[in-house]
Amino acid sequence: MSSSPDEQVQPTPRSAHSDRPAGVARRFFPQLEGMRAVAAIAVLTTHVSFQTGAVDTAVLGPIVGRLDLAVALFFGLSGFLLWHPWARSARTEAPRPDIGRYFRHRIVRIWPAYIVVVVLVLTLLPDAKGADLTVWLANLTLTQVFVSLSLTAGLTQMWSLSVEVAFYLLLPLIGLALVRLRGDLARLRIPAILAMGVVSLGWAWFADTLPLSDGIETKNWVFGHLPWFAAGLVLAEISASTEVSPHDRQSYPRWLRITVDFSANRRLMGAVFVVAYGLACTPLAGPTGLGEVTDLQFATKMVLGAIVAYALLAPLVCAQGPFRFLDSPVMQALGRWSYGIFIWHLAVLAIVFPLFGIIPFNGNMPLLLLITVTLTIGISAASYTFIEDPTRRWLNEREGRRRR
Repeated sequence: MSSSPDEQVQPTPRSAHSDRPAGVARRFFPQLEGMRAVAAIAVLTTHVSFQTGAVDTAVLGPIVGRLDLAVALFFGLSGFLLWHPWARSARTEAPRPDIGRYFRHRIVRIWPAYIVVVVLVLTLLPDAKGADLTVWLANLTLTQVFVSLSLTAGLTQMWSLSVEVAFYLLLPLIGLALVRLRGDLARLRIPAILAMGVVSLGWAWFADTLPLSDGIETKNWVFGHLPWFAAGLVLAEISASTEVSPHDRQSYPRWLRITVDFSANRRLMGAVFVVAYGLACTPLAGPTGLGEVTDLQFATKMVLGAIVAYALLAPLVCAQGPFRFLDSPVMQALGRWSYGIFIWHLAVLAIVFPLFGIIPFNGNMPLLLLITVTLTIGISAASYTFIEDPTRRWLNEREGRRRR
């Protein structure tokens, strides 16, 4: 899973709960920062549940095991935040995103803290020490999903970050492919994105035909996960459509009014989430622990994950606040640290077992979860303070000097 560390412009002094009409897009969505924290803790929780054996219990097991759909939430967040400038430029006079600047910010946001984790894990973690050059290079370059047997202890969650980076490369190509769908033709952008998502559902079957060596899980390539990103892309298109006449809702096309009303309805979206998540906890979406996943189960999981991501994100973008829990200082802080929570938590978990004398796959989930969350948050806060934020500020200052 990936903690989708996609930057938002920092909020202005104006209140996050202003009198904007529903559906009006904002450059900074504090509620999305809070939701990023929820997703990060969910990923941590599902890994703790697996390594304590809780995922195998009768009722709770499928529920906590399927928290791996937090990856869909992260991918949806990435899709929304990174695609919104493209969607906005297709409908307003806003300039097309600067692709060079986009890549610089992606690199600086992802790699500094990530490299620190990889180096420490591969040199210090007992189960990961002694990795060969191939494993080192695959992990340092985030190409694990393309290299056989390169996921290693303390870093196995990085498969989704590898998918995320592949999406970073793909996104400008999608943007350029749809660049002519502007003005009146912008109405075709959502159908085009949905078509891309539907076509990608066939990836699992197509990937089976590829002549690749054993140990490469093609289902973990970005093409198979495009429906999860597409959920965010569609939401960005809807949000950007409301910016054309933000204070004149009656001028919206009928489809847009209906879509915004549907997406802003928290109870309705909550019900959609419960149904989709409930179905994902069944064998329809494959096993929640280890086990073989059929191509049909994988495609079903992609559909349900996209619905889950949209149902959780849409009210946060299309509805008016307040979002008291997600906007709270605690959730905002955890949101800022969410990338660190994601990249550090499995290394922390691997250390907690021997440090506290806990036997893996033998219960003790509540205790292990409490310890892992506490230690991971502390390390993540330090990672943000001493690595992530300084490198981000360095890039912003460097770009600021260039513009002067």
